[in-house]
Amino acid sequence: MSTKDTPVVGKTDHAPVDAPAAAPDAVTAVDPRLLVRQEGFKGYVTEFRRKIRSGELGSIPVVIGLIIIWAIFQSMDSAFLGAENLSKLAVAMVGPGLIAVGLVFVLLLGEIDLSVGSVSGLAAAVFAVLAVNEGVGEVWALIAALLTGAVIGALHGFFFAKIGVPAFVITLAGLLAWSGLMLEVLGSSGTINLDSDGLVGNLTRYHFSDVAAAYGAAALAVAAFFLSAFLDSRRREAAGVPSRPMSEIIVRTAVLAVFAFAAAWIFNQYRGLPLGVLIFLVVLVVADFVLRRTSYGRKVFSLGGSVEASRRAGINVTAIRISVFSIAGTMAAFGGLYIASRIAAANQSAGAGDLLMLAIAAAVIGGTSLFGGRGSAWSALLGMLVIQSISSGLALQGVESSVQNMITAAVLAITAVIDSVSRKTQKTAGRA
Repeated sequence: MSTKDTPVVGKTDHAPVDAPAAAPDAVTAVDPRLLVRQEGFKGYVTEFRRKIRSGELGSIPVVIGLIIIWAIFQSMDSAFLGAENLSKLAVAMVGPGLIAVGLVFVLLLGEIDLSVGSVSGLAAAVFAVLAVNEGVGEVWALIAALLTGAVIGALHGFFFAKIGVPAFVITLAGLLAWSGLMLEVLGSSGTINLDSDGLVGNLTRYHFSDVAAAYGAAALAVAAFFLSAFLDSRRREAAGVPSRPMSEIIVRTAVLAVFAFAAAWIFNQYRGLPLGVLIFLVVLVVADFVLRRTSYGRKVFSLGGSVEASRRAGINVTAIRISVFSIAGTMAAFGGLYIASRIAAANQSAGAGDLLMLAIAAAVIGGTSLFGGRGSAWSALLGMLVIQSISSGLALQGVESSVQNMITAAVLAITAVIDSVSRKTQKTAGRA
């Protein structure tokens, strides 16, 4: 055989083959910011259709549901959207909402924490005993209560991540154990009254009566959002990656401004901006920043997507899991203190009843997936708005709490079905 007849490795006589065409029903992944920059307003419509086809519903169902709920109850009673009712609704949702924020972190892992109700009651009991019975300063008592929640959460996380006990089992055991410990801490009286004018007492009672406070908070939130979006866009442009156009940033800021100043106006029509609501919003902003803007948040989402892939990527799975349950315990303790503030007491019923179910339902109804890897801190706000709106609207109609629970359960079931169908749609589209 001559040299010219010898085949050369890596060389072919065939013509280059083009990549095969995509399947007719395939959904091409497109960066929405790049799409909008190329197509303008048409890009929003195209991106919206793509998300619907691929099952990325996000918060669309809960927003539509909230609008329908408000329209129905407003038609039944004009006081529903009145300033007093909306202000009381906002104050009532803070306690369970704070607990729901912590549960969002756990749900993003695809896990559950059944102990948050008991932890919230124990934290309130610890604060009451230290601040009232032992004469410890309220600031130190509050720190001790929050640390109690953090340590308990970390303990649950340790047994789950290190020992391998299922989260459902270890937190179910915690639900029983911490409820019993709360009774021991409270003692024979079973109830410890708090100072209604103290640090914790003011969490629900204090309102910023000056109209400038609510409007100032709204202006600060709008300015911070615009600055954050603008700087992020500039960084992306400098890095040569798709970024949101200035027109979109302005539109988003304008929409936020409408809602922010409308809420400020409503609060000022009653008693002013509630301190608890302000704290809740700050917690949501911080939690959202942690989840979306930090490497820690990306690791949490990664674990919710695939534990094995995260481990292969070098993520310390054990540490992340323990920290997430610790966050859930801390937020449960914070929510428990707020709930104790509403009745100015820590008692044996703290953390009992439907508190756990309301917190879980809020996170799920708000858009956090039960399967992990999808959701946001704002799910807690949206979910609690839906739940408290139903509760408030039915209360105005004189409907019994048993019926309220059944309706809330129905909404939760519908949300779970939507979540499951959405997940199957994403798998079909190759996006899950």
